[in-house]
Amino acid sequence: MSNHSQPSVSSVLHNVRIVLPAGVIESGSVLLNGGRITRIIEGKRQIIAGDSIEHDLSGLTLFPGFIDIHIHGAVGVDTMAATADDLRRVSQHLTDCGVTAWLPTLVPASREVYGQAIESIGAVMREDEESDKSGSRILGVHYEGPFVNSLQCGALHQEYFRTFSGSTDVDALPSLLVHNASHMMTLAPEVEGGVELVRELTKRGWIVSIGHTRAEIEILDQAYAAGARHMTHFMNAMPPLHHRKPGPVGWGLSRADVTCDVIADGVHLDPLMLRLLLRMKSPERLALISDAIAATGAGDGDYQIWGETISVTNGRTRNAQGSIAGSVITMLDAVRMMLSLGVSEVDVAQMASANPARLLRLDKDCGSIEVGKRADLVGLDQDGKVRLTIVNGSVAFRS
Repeated sequence: MSNHSQPSVSSVLHNVRIVLPAGVIESGSVLLNGGRITRIIEGKRQIIAGDSIEHDLSGLTLFPGFIDIHIHGAVGVDTMAATADDLRRVSQHLTDCGVTAWLPTLVPASREVYGQAIESIGAVMREDEESDKSGSRILGVHYEGPFVNSLQCGALHQEYFRTFSGSTDVDALPSLLVHNASHMMTLAPEVEGGVELVRELTKRGWIVSIGHTRAEIEILDQAYAAGARHMTHFMNAMPPLHHRKPGPVGWGLSRADVTCDVIADGVHLDPLMLRLLLRMKSPERLALISDAIAATGAGDGDYQIWGETISVTNGRTRNAQGSIAGSVITMLDAVRMMLSLGVSEVDVAQMASANPARLLRLDKDCGSIEVGKRADLVGLDQDGKVRLTIVNGSVAFRS
């Protein structure tokens, strides 16, 4: 069930466990006004003056809203072919799963397909700027490719892979003409012109992430110096770690100044590897992503996605070549996986919200429960189910 309220109305969330950056308040209240968090009170319910709407959240734990920086679609919608209305359907589905902001992610395609996708994304973002629509906010776009290594293509279509010869190659990629839109690209720095591409994108304010790569250490160091500070679905679409050829995995593990995102579904990474990454990288340098495809939320079966048949069996995706083709999890599933491994709620909130916000340079605005920040919140019950999602101070989902 979805409810809608105007963000201009002040609200009070009472009797709720609150996951803050420094710890958990076992029982407290959060005051919201104008779409922002205006006060956090520790202790049992107190009388709040004024005409605030009051919500008793006994039995719930309040997390910052989850931010998914790598998602290709859900509920039958593929970001490559989505209309603005399709994207809104994904946004509503995501609020039901505790996601309050997301970055539609595009796979390599023709310029025309890219253009249509960007047009739809931009239309939703512009409309959201002018109204109080309910649903998870679109923050920008994530280009996964096309400047990636054909030997690490995963489920990406090689016929659209490119090399970089100059700034016009970036000009040819449609960008969002929307205020404060985030632009992110996953690339392989070893492709022809790759390091120069990192430099060009960084100069333009894009977030650069290394992925679908076989780069040697020297090239990775050059990419870092040029502005690449993050790695996409770490350990996937890159050669496995070898003791005499550490490659991208060894480089990523050894660099405290590089962050990584992970697909915590138990398929892309064994739970033991998730534990190892937590120990090696720390929660401060890991972000959770879904890498979800259009089949997410539809169950097992065969689906036509990206011009081919992708099968989903027991929650595992597979294309005709046998490669994993994205996931069918949500950020909520990833959060539950990390909690099941004994990771603290504070650390999980950092990986699901604060770190994605920091990567997109939005951490002063959102990503944690702090006074002054955007009121993007999710209330989970003791079974890890979403009972309440608030976006920009409005109730976007309640069950």
